[in-house]
Amino acid sequence: MRNWVSLARSIVRRLALGLAALGAASGALAQTSIESVTGSIQAGTEVVRIELSQPLAAIPQGFVIQSPARIALDFPGVTNGLGRNSVAVNQGNVRAVSVVQAGDRTRVVLNLSRAANYRAEVQGRALLVMLDSAASAAVANTPAPMFAETRALADVLPLRDIDFRRGVESSGRVIVDLPSNQVGVDIRQQGPALVVELLKTSLPEGLRRRLDVSDFGTPVQTITTTQTGDRVRMLIEPKGPWEHSAYQSDNQLVVEVRQQKVNPDKLTQGSGYGGEKLSLNFQNIEVRSLLQVIADFTNFNIVTSDSVQGSLTLRLNDVPWDQALDIILQAKGLGMKRNGNVLQIAPKEELAAKEKAELESLVAVQNLEQLRTQSFQLNYTKAVDIARQLMGSGLGGAGGIGGASNMAAARILSARGSVIAEPRTNQIFVSDIPSKLTQIQEMISKLDIAVRQVLIEARIVEASDTFGRSLGVKLGGADLRGVNGGDAGYGIGGGNRVALGGSYNAVVGTTIPGQSQLMTYPTGGNVTGSTNFMNLPAQGFNGYNAPSLALSLFNSAAGRFLNLEISAMEADGKGKIVSSPRVVTADQTKATIEQGTEFAYQQATSSGATSVAFRKAVLSLEVTPQITPEGNVILDLIVNNDSPGAVVANAMSINTKKVQTQVLVENGGTVVIGGIFTLTESDSVNKVPVLGDIPVLGNLFKNKTRKSDKQEMLVFITPKIITDRSAMR
Repeated sequence: MRNWVSLARSIVRRLALGLAALGAASGALAQTSIESVTGSIQAGTEVVRIELSQPLAAIPQGFVIQSPARIALDFPGVTNGLGRNSVAVNQGNVRAVSVVQAGDRTRVVLNLSRAANYRAEVQGRALLVMLDSAASAAVANTPAPMFAETRALADVLPLRDIDFRRGVESSGRVIVDLPSNQVGVDIRQQGPALVVELLKTSLPEGLRRRLDVSDFGTPVQTITTTQTGDRVRMLIEPKGPWEHSAYQSDNQLVVEVRQQKVNPDKLTQGSGYGGEKLSLNFQNIEVRSLLQVIADFTNFNIVTSDSVQGSLTLRLNDVPWDQALDIILQAKGLGMKRNGNVLQIAPKEELAAKEKAELESLVAVQNLEQLRTQSFQLNYTKAVDIARQLMGSGLGGAGGIGGASNMAAARILSARGSVIAEPRTNQIFVSDIPSKLTQIQEMISKLDIAVRQVLIEARIVEASDTFGRSLGVKLGGADLRGVNGGDAGYGIGGGNRVALGGSYNAVVGTTIPGQSQLMTYPTGGNVTGSTNFMNLPAQGFNGYNAPSLALSLFNSAAGRFLNLEISAMEADGKGKIVSSPRVVTADQTKATIEQGTEFAYQQATSSGATSVAFRKAVLSLEVTPQITPEGNVILDLIVNNDSPGAVVANAMSINTKKVQTQVLVENGGTVVIGGIFTLTESDSVNKVPVLGDIPVLGNLFKNKTRKSDKQEMLVFITPKIITDRSAMR
């Protein structure tokens, strides 16, 4: 009896569970779902019609996003019955409609071309969303334009100029001189190019051209300017990933294009977060469901690990979707790995362990992989140098071409790899796994290239300007009366006389006074003499004596003489020495050229003996060039211009002039790297005390000398990048 009672209770329990499940299923079947979304224009108003399986009890709540332009509506207790998450409309202001379901709620997002307000009303089983006119929305929501409008221009005005310059961080700047600050400007990206249209303008004949600016080293390659109707159209074609900005200052428009740094692991490119903005407001939503919402919104494929569990409560308003995803991952300690448009999400520890296992598996495969041998023919690089670089620091640090010896000492070959260098044929033979051989092939293709050469020409100019002036006098006098047989042709019978200088020819046996004392001469013969009581002649220059002008005053009997001799000299000299050493060397390779003399001298050794040593007095140029990617040349320079000096202690001293510097010069340009200027001036006066200080008359008792010596040296450097030896001619 008890068995029958237990069986009855079990049947009743199962019937109750079945009825409950049937009720739940019928409730699920009766749940409201979105069946279709369409767009149309009715009486000039854009209308989005959302068809549901059952009428709505009330208009759903929504909000408007200005940037990006969107309208979002939340449908509680409604599911997505479309079978897809996005509906393309492309009619009027509406581009597309996104339908995203999260739990028991569905959000409908209208993606607009420009911001607009809306009105909603329920019509049967449909919800009608009517957008305001574009004009009113633009007035209410659109910010002020960046550039001027053409409202003040009635005539078409010609452009003044179009120029291109290289900006900071290798950016390209297109500079347009506008005819007026009221010219309207329309800038938009069209495919891989940037289009700039200048409204109500014309293009002069001299500006109708295509500029090739690829040599500037910027993302901009070409700029093509044409006339289209009453506007000028400028097509800017950059290369690679790029971004642009534009600004207008009075009559000048500047469009700057710069390279965009691409990070392949970043979800959206550009600085910071650049994804489309969304709003999320969920209470205790599962992380898996939240990631599904992100996937539906971004069209990314997301693979979630089984270990991703838990719920999350968040409220994000108008946030870029890539930032929202980072916030979700950080909140739950999750990591992400991107492969194309597929995102793999798992705990960080799980991703790290999986990556470690993959690397260990790769190493194990490499250790078992069969080795292959491949030969590489080198054209410009020495085989021994490449072999050393492949083996790393194990073979020592020999230098490669152009400083290649400074490469990192890491081993490029695998643990089982080996390399043999054959200097005679300049080949290397590498035995390694195929993946390493491919890597080595790529490296050799970049290293084994012809090194560019540079011709460096130096001009050392030495200029001198000397000037000297000297003025002096000689005074002398004699009283020869009474001298027998003098030059005057008469004889005086005896007696002593005083001479204060001058010339005389007297008969011997007389006593003739000298410059400062009486002088007695022996008898017999004639005596000729000349004395000066004041002797301050002019100084000679450069080994030449100063010319003089003499004047003698005497009486009618020629018995008294007064001699006056004035000497003066002026020297003016100019000289110039030009030295021009030239040398050709490879990029980043030091070169030296010199010409001069080595002077021998004796020096004592530690043992007490003497030995012969040499010192150089040469003109030399030592330079190490480096060609920059922009085509300029960086020069490390040492310029010497030595000359022999005086002999000191049986050794030759050296007069040294030296310049050592580093300078950046454009190809073919000339720069002055240094100069030395010396000026020496001297004024000297020799005079008789007291008499030399007498005004005017004192010039007869003094001599004056003035010297001026100017020396100047300049060093000019001109580098030229050459491809053959014709540049040396």
